[in-house]
Amino acid sequence: MIPLTLTNAGEESIIKRIGGKPEVKQHLADLGFVVGASVSVVSQFGGNVIVNVKDSRVAIDAGMAQKIMV
Repeated sequence: MIPLTLTNAGEESIIKRIGGKPEVKQHLADLGFVVGASVSVVSQFGGNVIVNVKDSRVAIDAGMAQKIMV
């Protein structure tokens, strides 16, 4: 498993684990980041990561993206 931030742009991955405090996990789940979901990084810039998840584009900060293991 590696953090989402280490995947290549456009590479599709499956979420295997989400770390962090319960409120962080819940926030990510509300955005569609759940174990088993397919995600791909669109781009990374300025400490932010744009991700495709569940047919949506979501921007999260790199700290949160580090908690998403694929």
